[in-house]
Amino acid sequence: MRGGPSVLGIVLAGGEGKRLMPLTADRAKPAVTFGGSYRLVDFVLSSLVNADILRICVLTQYKSHSLDRHVSTTWRMSSLLGNYVTPVPAQQRLGPRWYLGSADAILQSLNLVHDERPDYIAVFGADHVYRMDPRQMLAQHVENGAGVTVAGIRVPRAEASSFGVIAPGADGVQVESFLEKPADPPGLRDDPGKVFASMGNYLFTTKVLVDALHRDAEDPRSVHDMGGSILPMLTERGMAQVYDFQDNHVPGETPREHGYWRDVGTLDSYYDAHMDLLSDQPAFNLDNRRWPLYTSAHQLPPARFVAGGIANESVVGPGCVIRGQVTRSVLSPGVTVAEGAVVQGSVLHDNVRVGRGAVVRGAVLDKNVDVPPGAAIGVNAERDGSLYTVSANGVIALGKGQVVG
Repeated sequence: MRGGPSVLGIVLAGGEGKRLMPLTADRAKPAVTFGGSYRLVDFVLSSLVNADILRICVLTQYKSHSLDRHVSTTWRMSSLLGNYVTPVPAQQRLGPRWYLGSADAILQSLNLVHDERPDYIAVFGADHVYRMDPRQMLAQHVENGAGVTVAGIRVPRAEASSFGVIAPGADGVQVESFLEKPADPPGLRDDPGKVFASMGNYLFTTKVLVDALHRDAEDPRSVHDMGGSILPMLTERGMAQVYDFQDNHVPGETPREHGYWRDVGTLDSYYDAHMDLLSDQPAFNLDNRRWPLYTSAHQLPPARFVAGGIANESVVGPGCVIRGQVTRSVLSPGVTVAEGAVVQGSVLHDNVRVGRGAVVRGAVLDKNVDVPPGAAIGVNAERDGSLYTVSANGVIALGKGQVVG
């Protein structure tokens, strides 16, 4: 930040994303397409860049080619000002081993910290959908003199078993304990029906993080994870505080959008987050000119609606040609929907083709899937279950280029 404390951004983007298969069969989870034109990694990078955190390292590992390429070709900053967003693949700097966990990933990349010598380090996850102004979280961290500040979002106690839960003390800020997916955690003092779920976003004072990483590396019992190892360590030492995401206000957001954050780690949550984009006043609006989302520009013509083609309550990307009927769906660039075809409640990635008279309902189709004329997906549950991946809530998913049976 020009004129203020120096902050290095470290984005943890090495996740395998097994629960998002088959979308992650050929790519890292942060590289998965979202919202038509974006990759999941674009959401965290947009928030950091909008907040003037302009030196960012994206740590990658699992099937990272498309992610590395996207970051390298899209996120080009001003070299004149010394700003950058750079992918950093696993390099085995500390011996012949890959990353053992998110903490070990940063430990093996401390050369980046030593080169920059920042005052603070923002360690953020790469696979959530949200907008955030990290400057507000940094302001609390600096004012309180915390070693680490972790962003927490209020969720119902009934959902606590899906998250790491931050238990604050009487002041509502100091972290008393960190509970990993607890069945029955205590509620918040000011809101007993809710708990703080960790968003996986941390702000560290640099020396505190470096010292903690070295301590963790020497512990043979550690899982070397930021949430599972580093945060509990600093909590025990009284150095951890929580930042309430509810207090974060992003320029240009609507009251309906305030506090929106989704972990899209499963097919169902990924699908539901897409449906959040589609109403007249969406729960998450992709179009916020004051806090924009950045991604690569597609050199394609505008979408065309011809031969009576229509789309209702849908996001339609550039280069799409719609001759059939599209309802409550998200279409990435280059999708074609032929005459007589029906697409309902679906997410179609780049260059999907839906043939004449075909039906696609409640499905996620990865790029280059070709739905033949007259084919049906989402019509016969028994048949779909025998041919495709089907989520717990019935979302049908086809991988990149998968043949439609």
